[in-house]
Amino acid sequence: MKKKIFGRKLSRERASREALFVSLVENFILNGKITTTKAKAKAVVGLIDGLVVLSKKTTLGARRLILKKVRGNTKVLAKLSKEAENFKDRIGGYTKLIPLPNRKGDMAKMVRIEWVKNKNENLSTKKEGN
Repeated sequence: MKKKIFGRKLSRERASREALFVSLVENFILNGKITTTKAKAKAVVGLIDGLVVLSKKTTLGARRLILKKVRGNTKVLAKLSKEAENFKDRIGGYTKLIPLPNRKGDMAKMVRIEWVKNKNENLSTKKEGN
């Protein structure tokens, strides 16, 4: 019986796991997409969504919480606030996981994490093209 187990451990100690998650989140926000294993992606998606929700709030407290979670990286804060403007009408589901072929060395399931584009933008570009 498993008790008091929260989140995914990914065969790492607490400090290295937290550092892994922060680096994955930072790289995703700065680059807009990352390729990683499915387990790591599923562990990080919730953190990313939480940061987007915080960045949609324009309060000083929200900005400080974001900086606390991304080790004070102001580039991440600036990029995240720009991305949050795209999601002002969206309630949740800011990222999507795109399955990729398994990794050759150990056959690990790989995915690419990307931002979800707004449906309204897609409809407006289709209308303009016609």
